[in-house]
Amino acid sequence: MHTKTILNTGLRLITIPMQDTETVTVLVLVKTGSKYETLENSGISHFLEHMLFKGTANRKTALEVIEPIDEIGGIANAFTGEEYTGYYAKVHHKYIDVAIDLVSDIYLNSLIPSKEIEKERGVIIEELNMYLDNPMMYISDVWKSLLYGDQPAGRDIIGTKETILSISQKQILDYMKFQYTASNTIVSIAGKINEKQVIEKIEVAFKNISRSKAYDKECVIEKQKEPNVLIHKKETGQTQIALGFRGYNLFHKDRFILETIASLLGGGMSSRMFLEVRERQGLAYYIKTYSESDTDTGNFVTYCGLRTEKIDQGITSILKEYKKLVLEKVSEKELQKAKNYLKGKTVLSLESSNAKANFYGLQELLEEEIKETNELFKKIDRVTIEDVQRVAQGVFTFDKLNLAIIGLFENKDKFKKLLWDIK
Repeated sequence: MHTKTILNTGLRLITIPMQDTETVTVLVLVKTGSKYETLENSGISHFLEHMLFKGTANRKTALEVIEPIDEIGGIANAFTGEEYTGYYAKVHHKYIDVAIDLVSDIYLNSLIPSKEIEKERGVIIEELNMYLDNPMMYISDVWKSLLYGDQPAGRDIIGTKETILSISQKQILDYMKFQYTASNTIVSIAGKINEKQVIEKIEVAFKNISRSKAYDKECVIEKQKEPNVLIHKKETGQTQIALGFRGYNLFHKDRFILETIASLLGGGMSSRMFLEVRERQGLAYYIKTYSESDTDTGNFVTYCGLRTEKIDQGITSILKEYKKLVLEKVSEKELQKAKNYLKGKTVLSLESSNAKANFYGLQELLEEEIKETNELFKKIDRVTIEDVQRVAQGVFTFDKLNLAIIGLFENKDKFKKLLWDIK
């Protein structure tokens, strides 16, 4: 269970007591990410995430920022997404004051020194190179670029080498000033805590938070009339693909039906995609299907690393599994297995304090409503055989079909024909 408290500043605090752990996670989530950027400052959310560990008014160097956490065996880190940025510290519960002090200090008092910005450009470019050198990781960026093109939703979260090299100190400070505000921020604390004491501590630690109004992201434009293909040409040992459709956002009434379908098709080692593509045909080592939802966009995708010489066979096999779900009703037994997998996976993912801080904090940040797991499971349990076929027929349509590829290919027409042939 959780408690939501709105502090005097307007800052929202979510507390999640966990008496069966010795840890506590202090997480600050800001409602800003790559979808809030422009072409000129693409990657600034991620750049800022790095800079908050480079020194504050109270801790002049990066060493002074992180050493207090290392000295107690804790963990401090951060992450950037399309619609959020997060900073957290996870420690033994007796060191909760250290965690709160660190996270609040970097959020409120970071200096963003120009000398550190110049050094960090090289670090971030090497991070970009790491993703580019790992096709299994980078395929999701190619997939988003295919869906949304040259708009914030279609750009890499990390930015480009050009923007990483050109973003200025003033741009970073201005971006932080406008986005890091009380109304745009959630503090989520999970673990072995005394809720009353935590509320008092956060009220004091964040008393100087800005109360100005943050700016919103631009609307995503989705235009598609026929199947699309995007190839990122690269020499690889296997070909990475992302094959799927436009889906549902976080607020769509059928979102949980689509998530159940993802579980059924590619959620585990006995799922349809895994059995067909890996076990029966031996075309891939990994294959996974996801229903991905943001506040304003959604997609349904199967990621797979295929033997390059068998790419046509792999794509056709995945498409046939999509089509089968449109034409044939699933059995009650298979549907129940998919539901159980989805619920069980959720339970297993929430065993740690940092996972629970994320789970509750992101719901409040993005949806402004928190559902306990039992409420979510009720939505999953209500999914019927008829729901699965109805939603599959609505989402798995020819005009919404998309294929992203990383491999040594140039001719998109060959793959477009492959998609047309399955119609």
